[in-house]
This record gives sequence, structure tokens and C-alpha cells, in this order.
Amino acid sequence: MSTTQPLVLAAELAVAWSDIQRFHSDLPNLAAPESLIGESSSACGTELGFERLLHEAAHGLAAARGIRDTSRAGRYHNRRFLALADELGLDHNADPHPSSGFSLVTMRPDTRDRYAETIDRLQQALGDHAAATSGTLDRSRTFRGPATRHGSSGGGVRVKAVCGCGRNVRVVPSVLSQAPIVCGNCGEVFQIAEPRTRR
Repeated sequence: MSTTQPLVLAAELAVAWSDIQRFHSDLPNLAAPESLIGESSSACGTELGFERLLHEAAHGLAAARGIRDTSRAGRYHNRRFLALADELGLDHNADPHPSSGFSLVTMRPDTRDRYAETIDRLQQALGDHAAATSGTLDRSRTFRGPATRHGSSGGGVRVKAVCGCGRNVRVVPSVLSQAPIVCGNCGEVFQIAEPRTRR
């Protein structure tokens, strides 16, 4: 892998962040854009791209304004986060997720239009980076930014999975989808538990 490739992507992330700052002057600088590289998902549940950058910008605005926008070690995104996301041009079209809240926000069409050139440039850099690193990335040396930032032990939102004998584990759904996790006691596969409805 070219040693310049992560630097190019980090530079494009910084430029894209600066483009967001043009519309949101109180957004602090992105201290370490390279910290977003090397992880496909986060506690925010979104792969790296401009939409993810806007999500991170909502957290940046929260930090700048002294707003507590998450709980549960950064996993649950509350309505204060949702208000900031809305300000940045993101929507959440469903009820909050039981464990991650309003984390899965999506870009509105007018936001996509506003940042069209920035999005194209960043997508090109992401594509070049993916092509340069495919099959060569050392996963033991990748940065787990949001997990580290929030103090959680994983790189995504963990959900409860149960087996046939009732044992349970907390697991990131993307990890569970890679291969079954089998209970050593009953021999059944752990499945994501259905959320209970409150009475």
C-alpha cells in the first residue's frame, strides 16, 4: 500500500470538514481526520463517507456548545443529537432504536445538493483509498476512533443475542452476520433478541 494514500484521504476529509464549517462557523476543527480511516463502522453505525462526516459534525457542534448528545458510553444518540443533525441537514425517519437512539441519520436531498462537489471529491478519495488497501490492511493496527472516544470496547452498537438455553452475549450485528456464534452449552446459534415492548 502506498504510504501517501492515507495522507491523501485524511487531507480530503479535512477539506470536506472545512466545507461544512463554511455553513456552521462554531464547528470546531477536525483534530485528527486520519482517526476516521481504517474503520468501516463506528458507534454511530455508519460507514465512512460524507454522511458520516456530517454525523461526526453533529457531535462536534454538541461538544462546542456543551450539549450532552449521547448516553450509554456514547451509543445512545438522544433528541439533542437529532436537533443538531437536523441543523446539519440530516434526517431520522423512524422511531429511535432501543440501543442506539437516533444514530442512523441520513442526508436530505437539499444537503446532498449543497455539498455535491465535496461529496464527489471525497467519494473519489475513498474509492482510491479502498483500491489501494484492498486485501492489504492489517486489521490489528487499525484505529477504533469512536469506540475509543466513547470508552466502549467495540467498534459499533452492540445488541443482545440469545441462544436456545437462554444465555446471552452483546455483539455488533455486523460481526454476527460474518459467521454464526455458537453456544458452547446448548450448541445453538446466538440470534439477535427482539426488543421488549414496555407496558
